Amino acid sequence: MSLLVVGLSHRTAPVSLLEAASVTGDDLVKLLHEVHLSVREVMIVSTCNRVEVYAAVDKFHGGVQTISELLARHSGVPLDELAKYLYVHYEERAVQHAFAVAAGLESMVIGEGQILGQIRQAYLLAQDEDTIGRALHEVVQNALRVGKRAHSDTGIDQAGPSLVSVGLEVAARHLGELNGKKALVVGAGAMSGLAVATLARAGVAEIVVANRTHERAVRLAANAEVPARAIPLEDLGLELDRADLIISCTGAAGLVVTADQLAPGRRFLLDLALPHDIDRAVLDVPGVGLAGLEDLRTAQEAAHAIGPEAVEAVTAIVAQEVEDFLSAARAAAVAPTVVALRSKAAEVVELELARLRAKLPGLDPKTEHELAMTVKRVADKLLHAPTVRVKELAAAPGGDAYADALRELFDLDPTAPEAVTRADMRQERSKP
Repeated sequence: MSLLVVGLSHRTAPVSLLEAASVTGDDLVKLLHEVHLSVREVMIVSTCNRVEVYAAVDKFHGGVQTISELLARHSGVPLDELAKYLYVHYEERAVQHAFAVAAGLESMVIGEGQILGQIRQAYLLAQDEDTIGRALHEVVQNALRVGKRAHSDTGIDQAGPSLVSVGLEVAARHLGELNGKKALVVGAGAMSGLAVATLARAGVAEIVVANRTHERAVRLAANAEVPARAIPLEDLGLELDRADLIISCTGAAGLVVTADQLAPGRRFLLDLALPHDIDRAVLDVPGVGLAGLEDLRTAQEAAHAIGPEAVEAVTAIVAQEVEDFLSAARAAAVAPTVVALRSKAAEVVELELARLRAKLPGLDPKTEHELAMTVKRVADKLLHAPTVRVKELAAAPGGDAYADALRELFDLDPTAPEAVTRADMRQERSKP
């Protein structure tokens, strides 16, 4: 069973295609289960910057084909067109990619920390839907740990602004100083929460939060560090012309703000949603400016914010963590073979002791015990050096060949290691 990643991101695909491929809510759950019918384990990370399927598969080509076809079906993009933008990572490259994504190296704004929460949400959903197991659990948990380490051990999180911060830089060039301006935030999710906090630091005078679920808007407004109030989403039209800056990030299926809702006047709209919340036609309204995800990417607004030293430091951390993870995984992979070998040795010892008892039925219990212990010690000592050495050798690239050699040399049942692994997994699942 091997790790496979199939996906597309802002680095490989235009925003319009990412918008079509984006999956949320019930569609995301449906896609999870459809992929799970063909693979052992699956988790899907779907954000404004990427749609990635992480899977534990038995067959590489079959896994790639199935996942690609399902992504094409859900996006409505023909497979031959979608395939131009898809990337595929397998085994070691898949682990390296997962760690790099968690560390913020693959983000539109390098170093942003939101991706950690997005990966965690994807993991929890897969866990709730029972589509994840030991293989992906190990990779994801280590990726999250590596992401946290990258941010704590380097300056990448201080140097790397959030997508909201980059958007506000663009807005400030249109509006001038943001201090004292009125802002409207549409949505009350994680991105909206980040927007409210960033706006407060920018010195806006007032924030209005609009959301379909009014209670969530109320909670977000209550936690703001500047005067803020919440309104129902149906009252959005009343506030659009009162705001200098409008940030929308609802992830709704259709447009939330259209050109006919806006009167002429100097204001700026920031669309951080995928699919888009704001109609591009608002640019035809006099005085109105707009930036969406594609604008932020093509302008490369954050290029100046990340020093090469921070990126190099995080890249080195990721490389070392990948090697440590793979070494540990290779060493762990040989463990079931070692257990199978020791089990076979124990069976041989018991068989020979039973034969001895049959030939010498008059042995007193003490002598029989000493003989049994001697035979077991001999078997343990003979096995000690090869089993310790094979674990060391297995940690190196190509180490699985040593486990194969062990099975061949000692004529182990080919299914024995797999049986040990399955037993370990059942024991793991039974833990509270």
